[in-house]
Amino acid sequence: MLDDIHIMIVDDDHYILEALTEMLELEDFQIQVYNHPSHALNALEKHAPVVVLSDVKMPKMGGLSLLAQIHQLDEDIPVILMSGHGDVPMAIEAMKEGAYDFLEKPLVPEILIQQLSRAVEKRRLVLENRKLRQGLLKHQGLEAYIIGDSPSMQTIRQQILALAQANVDTIIYGDTGCGKDIVARALHEFSERKHHRFIAINCGGMSESLIESELFGHEAGSFTGASKRHIGKIEAADGGTLFLDEIETMPISVQIKLLRVLQERAIERVGSTKTIPVVLTVIAASKENLAQMGDEGKFRKDLFYRLNVASLTIPPLKDRPEDVLPLFHHYASQAAERYTRDLPELNANLLNKLLQHQWPGNVRELKNAADRFVLGISEASIDSIKAEEDGVGRYEERMEQFEKQLLTDGLRATQGQLNDAAELLDLSRKTLYRKMKKYHLDKQNFRRGEENGQG
Repeated sequence: MLDDIHIMIVDDDHYILEALTEMLELEDFQIQVYNHPSHALNALEKHAPVVVLSDVKMPKMGGLSLLAQIHQLDEDIPVILMSGHGDVPMAIEAMKEGAYDFLEKPLVPEILIQQLSRAVEKRRLVLENRKLRQGLLKHQGLEAYIIGDSPSMQTIRQQILALAQANVDTIIYGDTGCGKDIVARALHEFSERKHHRFIAINCGGMSESLIESELFGHEAGSFTGASKRHIGKIEAADGGTLFLDEIETMPISVQIKLLRVLQERAIERVGSTKTIPVVLTVIAASKENLAQMGDEGKFRKDLFYRLNVASLTIPPLKDRPEDVLPLFHHYASQAAERYTRDLPELNANLLNKLLQHQWPGNVRELKNAADRFVLGISEASIDSIKAEEDGVGRYEERMEQFEKQLLTDGLRATQGQLNDAAELLDLSRKTLYRKMKKYHLDKQNFRRGEENGQG
């Protein structure tokens, strides 16, 4: 996983640098400060995991000039400008020049933190997409990308190549953690759309109004809080691929609007009557049978038929045991490189347990097991995996127990350092916070070395 994105603050006022650093570090942002724009530029490089927060009025080099030079280096680095002398023309000029946002001093902490969080997630997505493309260049063909020797995975690779060339809307079925997102990316990367954007959105856990705005965008003033125009995911994916994960959770009212987009290949932003044409391929993923949900009235049948131009199903890992060892070796090798560790040797006993384990969390569970194996976390080493399932308890309960143990192991291994724990567990910081709250895990307990991990 990529290192956590840090915030580069550029301002010639020492007191402002000090105040912003104190405020943002309390929000767990990683901070770098510079009182000269030239020093900040010297510290930047292409692909840097950074978001820039810069003053506009500075001697020798102003914020707009800094913005231009940053974007010459890497046009996707988000730059938020701030000024105590801000006015409408200056803000318009900043946005035209590619600024992510323009904030007027005195800064409103809630707005600043919100915009920085969004900019961090945007930068992370850009870098993840770049890393994916770079990784693909190192391999030959789809076999090194979609790993597995089972007949079912060989079939899926054939389907991916055929569907990628056909450029058709597709539904991917599979249980949680089986790699639907990887198959979706492969459908994009091995198609003619690979030079355009791959835009992903998880439909689960989002309110109806939020997902509508995220998908279709909105105009300034279209609803309370809509202070400026927002480009939605569909419009952002123009020319490329839109990936709708957990589409079975999408509200019915949003399904209706999505159906219209698929039929007309055009959108209207919320609060606008202007029609914007889009050319894109839509890939949807679901762990539920959408046809059955349609029969039960839980999913629109017309949307299902429109999406279901083609479909493929990823079987659970327990149904393809011949893929376990190749996948485990692949993820363990990645972990060894990522954490600068030697790859430990797997003995016959551990291999046997790997093959007998039922992997209720599918490939995601296996990847985390490989990470912990390389790190030598004794409480969560692969040696602790049961050779056989006891068959007791509901699937959801077993998964929750596994997830809580995974979080506990990660927090213990990193001594409660949340950025390190998020990297180790391959989670965003926001997701880690949410899951820690769910299981009542307190980072302070791990920093004190307590063993129970309870808050």
